Amino acid sequence: MAAVEPLKRSVLASRRERKRVLRTQVATALAMLLVWEGAGASHLFYRGVLPSIFIIAAALARLLATPSFYTLHLATTAYEVLLAFAIGSLLGAAAGLVLGMFAYTGRVMEPVVHYLAPTPKIVFLPVLLVMFGVGPGSKIALGAISCFFPMALSVASGVRQVRPALLRVGRSLRLTPAQMLTKIYIPELLPPIASGLRLSLGISIVGCLLAELKLSNQGLGFLSLEYYRRFDIASMFAVVIVIFALAAVGNVAIGRLVRAPGPSKI
Repeated sequence: MAAVEPLKRSVLASRRERKRVLRTQVATALAMLLVWEGAGASHLFYRGVLPSIFIIAAALARLLATPSFYTLHLATTAYEVLLAFAIGSLLGAAAGLVLGMFAYTGRVMEPVVHYLAPTPKIVFLPVLLVMFGVGPGSKIALGAISCFFPMALSVASGVRQVRPALLRVGRSLRLTPAQMLTKIYIPELLPPIASGLRLSLGISIVGCLLAELKLSNQGLGFLSLEYYRRFDIASMFAVVIVIFALAAVGNVAIGRLVRAPGPSKI
């Protein structure tokens, strides 16, 4: 019974800490809203540039009540981002495994990946427009290229951190390469895969939206630019809020789907 008391205290302390963090987060969000509202009402900025949060909320409600927003713009961006994210992440994970598992290939190719990773991917858009046209293909390709590099580098780094003891056990049991991959590498790589997926999702969203801003007649990127051209800043911020919400939902979904296991006992 005595051993249960420390556990109860630990659980209660953890709950108190979570509540304290939640209160701080809510207070920070409210403070930011008050600062926004105060800055807009201070006349230091043009009121149209910093509209009231109530005006933005009304614009968001109108946006969400418009059927064409879902069928034309949201569906287009979601299709482009999801397909780009899937293609780029899968190819990046495969490339990362090759770079990490084969030392010679890693020494030859990883510097190239490192040098290309920070390059602004928007520079590839003219080439992609020639290859895939002005439709969704060029947006998907840009998003896939954007998220390929963080995924590849994250997985390659994770492969090199797999504990040598696990690899020796796998070799002593004469596991096949496929068994080594599924039984040792992938379970050990869940944390870097999760990090790579989170980065890849955000970057694929940026890539697709940038392509929509440059040349498109539908999608969230096009819609935000269209509102900017009309100087309907409140509606533009409403679109930005939707983009933030979609990115947050995707991040939470990745966190729930890819859970890192506890350390194995070897």
